[in-house]
Amino acid sequence: MKQFEAGSYDVIVVGAGHAGSEAALASARMGSKTLLLTLSLEMVAFMPCNPSIGGPAKGVVVREIDALGGEMGRNIDKTYIQMRLLNTGKGPAVQALRAQADKQLYAQSMKQVLENTENLDLKQGLVTELIVEDNQVKGVVTSTGARYLSNAVILTAGTSSRGRIIIGELGYSSGPNNTLPSIKLSENLLELGFELARFKTGTPPRINKNSIDFDQTEIQPGDEKPNHFSFLTPDENYKEDSVPCWLTHTNEMTHEIIRGNLHRAPMFSGIVEGVGARYCPSIEDKIVRFSDKPRHQIFIEPEGLGTDEMYVQGLSTSMPEDVQMEILHSIKGLENAQLMRPGYAIEYDVVIPHQLTLSLETKLINGLFTAGQMNGTSGYEEAAGQGLIAGINASLKVQGKEPFIMKRSEGYIGVMIDDLVTKGTTEPYRLLTSRAEYRLLLRHDNADLRLTEMGYQLGLVTQERYNAFINKQNLIKLELERLSNIRLTPKTPGLVDYLDSIQSTQLKDGILAVDLLKRPEVRYRDLIRIIPREEGPLERQIAEQIEIQIKYAGYIVKANQRVDKMKSMEEKFIPEDIDYDAVDSLATEARDRLKKIQPSTLGQASRVSGVNPADIAILTVYIQQGKIARLGDKKE
Repeated sequence: MKQFEAGSYDVIVVGAGHAGSEAALASARMGSKTLLLTLSLEMVAFMPCNPSIGGPAKGVVVREIDALGGEMGRNIDKTYIQMRLLNTGKGPAVQALRAQADKQLYAQSMKQVLENTENLDLKQGLVTELIVEDNQVKGVVTSTGARYLSNAVILTAGTSSRGRIIIGELGYSSGPNNTLPSIKLSENLLELGFELARFKTGTPPRINKNSIDFDQTEIQPGDEKPNHFSFLTPDENYKEDSVPCWLTHTNEMTHEIIRGNLHRAPMFSGIVEGVGARYCPSIEDKIVRFSDKPRHQIFIEPEGLGTDEMYVQGLSTSMPEDVQMEILHSIKGLENAQLMRPGYAIEYDVVIPHQLTLSLETKLINGLFTAGQMNGTSGYEEAAGQGLIAGINASLKVQGKEPFIMKRSEGYIGVMIDDLVTKGTTEPYRLLTSRAEYRLLLRHDNADLRLTEMGYQLGLVTQERYNAFINKQNLIKLELERLSNIRLTPKTPGLVDYLDSIQSTQLKDGILAVDLLKRPEVRYRDLIRIIPREEGPLERQIAEQIEIQIKYAGYIVKANQRVDKMKSMEEKFIPEDIDYDAVDSLATEARDRLKKIQPSTLGQASRVSGVNPADIAILTVYIQQGKIARLGDKKE
């Protein structure tokens, strides 16, 4: 096919899912002329799987995206139909928001933002080839022969990458939701020398709302109190008429149907070749792996306000359609459920992430970045977080600036990228609170305090928002100082009655207000009635922050001390061209892993699988001596 010049850009983003949308917005907002190419303009920021945003760890990522100046938090706040704060009975380190989305409205809203962003062109096109010269990306070619030129390209093709949908014995080439797959781009990556793996994810059947007997299910309402993902969304925007979800369960009949049809299950018959997600298994996988469990939770979730389609969360499957109907009809409340879309598995290509740097630029080709499910993750939130970082770094690259690397101690996004690049993944990666060693510092409530300054320096946070952030910081500081200087006594009006009402020990002597608030049962919102601010009460988010900082002060100090201990390791850089073969006494496994991962710091090297503390000690001494052998040096 004849090729033709179609335009020149600073940054080109391929794929307009959750990763691509954030990447393109970040690049454009930082002043880089950006092109966003998508297979279909109807699939921008689409939710082919569950219609929700957030959850444990994932919800913190959405807050971090927002704090840095990204869009996902603002978009879900505009388009959610239910909002819930999870793990409220636990500490703030594991609390997170989860929102049920109107999936059509979410996609439309994001598309509108993209279309109206300065420096950004949104176009439909199937990228089939990268233009590469001397290991430097120079642009992309589409299926129509259009050549778009750029020195920075971000690939976010997701599950479209040689996608293959599987339903029972049926298998066919397709992207998610029966869209066009991206086949030639994967082939081109192989030709360029990239290592690709094959992963699998799945989605459950969709059923008609009018065919569900809700009287046999348990209603799951949203929170009555206001809460939002974006720090910019005011409490008064809270939607009081939120839509509920419903809970039911599988039973022994369900399990018997599945066990009796395992010979037809693609996962067990050999049809599925890709590796599936450990933390989001199909229902048939659950029945086999957890054979002792008498039942499994099934959540029935609306796909939006303008449709009767319901998402059957927990019933992900690639079973044949007739078996899916049997399974559905065995579940309480779904005996007469009408199947609107069958569930399916989808296999797709993944760029094995050890081929990336912490900036998400590939080591093989200069200026080429990858983000999202292409890097081996699962979930919209993980994809969006990577997309934001890739967009930032692609823009910095073309501007001749140093890359932006988020540390593990600064955000869950930093944890995720470090895990992928340093440790790799052999299955779809999912963020969990347990993956973050500093999770008490990486809370959903303080994402703005951690990251808004960074977003402002990058040019993603507006001056107006930054001024509001500085004001919030000052209010927190002043109130903490005020509470540290107010002395309460048994004679303080209202205090005796308050302590009695919450069954807290009465004071014998004076105590500072800040120390009284450290008691678990004492709440800031109550104490402030006894010692009110002259200027009036603080807004909810500031009050929440003050209480957490006081109650968890001791733990936060210890966590920061652990960060400081690792800081020196994270700041000791390893030369890019170091010759590990010249480092005497390194274990063979450590040498091989270090050559493969090419860590940028000693801290990163210490997290590489197969590298032990003795290897790090040897490498540290070697670098400190200063006589470093470089790759390409002449060997005698």
